[in-house]
Amino acid sequence: MTNIASIQKISKTYNQGGKKVEVLYQLSLQVKRGETVAILGQSGSGKSTFLSLMAGLDQPDFGQISIDDTDLTKMDQEELARFRSKNLGIVFQQYHLMSNLTALENVSLPLELQRQKEAETKARKALEQVGLSHRLSHLPSELSGGECQRVAIARAIVTKPSLILADEPSGNLDGKTGKEVMDLLFTLCKEQEQTLILVTHNQELSKLCDRCLHLREGRLFAHKT
Repeated sequence: MTNIASIQKISKTYNQGGKKVEVLYQLSLQVKRGETVAILGQSGSGKSTFLSLMAGLDQPDFGQISIDDTDLTKMDQEELARFRSKNLGIVFQQYHLMSNLTALENVSLPLELQRQKEAETKARKALEQVGLSHRLSHLPSELSGGECQRVAIARAIVTKPSLILADEPSGNLDGKTGKEVMDLLFTLCKEQEQTLILVTHNQELSKLCDRCLHLREGRLFAHKT
């Protein structure tokens, strides 16, 4: 099976209070197409930083990040935005839905930005897949946390990206709702043969993945159960 993502010795440092803090240090990772990978780590270990680099929302100080044989570290912001919209689906802990748009409009937006035909029809189907065909016209403020995350998942899968990046997607949900949302995400990724990289602090959730890694001291290690 071929690799969909190749991360080679990336490092990332931030300035905090006049001091340099090394978050990631020569971190490397290979992810196979169709694989589900969980990344565990304590708060502040750099999990969200790592996912931002994978998404091209931030750039490493050193190293290389390739997705679908495309080197993200050699692209400008416009090129990254185009690549991200076509190849990546991102699910955030805080949902990041547009508050003034309905569920249907939120899910349609990525398709409209790509100028795809039948954007609304495709968005309706994605919302049906996540069990929200009865909530199309509702604003995020009119939805529960679990429903908002389902909308976010629909938005992430609607463009049929090859790679889904999820940052603590069940972190704001109660146990039962979080499990339902994550079961849905895993099912959809399997059905659509999408690769999933999941950042989480939930060890039970990580056990559902094909592989589990632990981020500490800026590097990834095989997680020991």
